[in-house]
Amino acid sequence: MSNPTHYDIIRSPVLSEKSTIATEQGKVVFNVLKSATKPEIKAAVEALFKVKVTGVNTLVRKGKVKRFRGIVGKQSDLKKAIVTLAEGQSIDVSTGL
Repeated sequence: MSNPTHYDIIRSPVLSEKSTIATEQGKVVFNVLKSATKPEIKAAVEALFKVKVTGVNTLVRKGKVKRFRGIVGKQSDLKKAIVTLAEGQSIDVSTGL
């Protein structure tokens, strides 16, 4: 991708027990484009949700090898971004854009 848009960068919110607990600390977790940088993620979140972002941490979860009825397959790698919001800001990830 030569010039990804904000909708291309932010793939989906992560809805897990751990990410729900992080919302109490003003953090939101998103699945993002694997080639996205921290400044691009920050700009995309600020533009799409109209909030102030103070920090972005990223991690890449390596794909696991899975077997189904003797056939070996591999899940693809997944990049997550943990976005820290400014004091008093929040994002409701249960609603769509």
